[in-house]
Amino acid sequence: MFRTKRSVLVRRLWRSRAPGGEEEEEAAAGEPGAAAAVAEPRAHLGGGRGCCPGKAGRGGRAAGAEAELKALTHAVLKRLKERQLEGLLHAVESRGGARTPCLLLPAKADSRLGQHWYPLPVLLCKVFRWPDLRHCSEVKRLCCCESYGKAHSELVCCNPHHLSRLCELESPPPPYSRYPMDFLKPTDCPDSVPSSTETGGTNFLAPGGLSDSQVLQEPGDRSHWCVVAYWEEKTRVGRLYSVQEPSLDIFYDLPQGNGFCLGQLNSDNKSQLVQKVRSKIGYGIQLTKEVDGVWVYNRSSYPIFIKSATLDNPDSRTLLVHKVFPGFSIKAFDYEKAYTLQRPNDHEFTQQPWTGFTVQISFVKGWGQCYTRQFISSCPCWLEVIFNNR
Repeated sequence: MFRTKRSVLVRRLWRSRAPGGEEEEEAAAGEPGAAAAVAEPRAHLGGGRGCCPGKAGRGGRAAGAEAELKALTHAVLKRLKERQLEGLLHAVESRGGARTPCLLLPAKADSRLGQHWYPLPVLLCKVFRWPDLRHCSEVKRLCCCESYGKAHSELVCCNPHHLSRLCELESPPPPYSRYPMDFLKPTDCPDSVPSSTETGGTNFLAPGGLSDSQVLQEPGDRSHWCVVAYWEEKTRVGRLYSVQEPSLDIFYDLPQGNGFCLGQLNSDNKSQLVQKVRSKIGYGIQLTKEVDGVWVYNRSSYPIFIKSATLDNPDSRTLLVHKVFPGFSIKAFDYEKAYTLQRPNDHEFTQQPWTGFTVQISFVKGWGQCYTRQFISSCPCWLEVIFNNR
């Protein structure tokens, strides 16, 4: 029997679905507490497979939920044009690493799965990315999407890799650990993290031919909204990267990457741990300046760790280090909060370099009280993002 190209694409898409969906639907059909018990650990694992073999009665219910999900998914996919199926398959198989077009479908088309109705974007995200996803409020559109910022539209993008999982401070993933509010320390304090302006006697050139000090200190310069420094332990690798575009990809290896490629930087670090972590950065992160602040999207396959002055209570004397799992986004910096924290009338603050406009991000390995690495300068691979406050 000959298969059409459309049927082949639908079969390939179904084989590329996210693992573990049957446990989620079984939980949804049962007690409310069961769904939470399944969803919470899965969120901490970044969408990994759940596994509880051998329990009586599980097989039949799971098989029924799987069959229902398969029938619904096939019904949705068969309504798509061949070109749309090819774009969706490219997005799913590349895990979001390739630039793929929006999948625009009717905004009012919902699908029923079990006792729940799901908008099409949520349904496809459940099938291909996060089986525990429940509501559209749990996801955030990426700026590359045509539906970004559009609240009411007849068509909505359903490409699952044009959305990210929303990481809110009140919900998992939780704060990883508390970290002393070291940005209040003088810059000559031995416990302070090395500053981006310390070049070890070498005048590195930033993009555009500017020196590090010019990029950071040029008065009234609005050409960039932030600069990024890449560090391996206590050594900065390469030059400062000045960012003018609203969105920046920072990655080690990205199939169609355009941005700050860490893999092209020459590093003299021979540490096996550094080399291992470098190889795990993969698709890295996406840094985006939006209306409400700066967002970080974890595109890699491993967690990242973030410390920012605006992610904590302004009255707190400690900062939180947040663990952000793959596929999650977090608002890493809030300009309004940062200006509030700056306290411009405080003589001590005006005499010291203010680092409240800095966010620190480590790849794979965290730091803080739960680690032997107390400071980020002990992490194998990390970033320092310095925002232009003018």
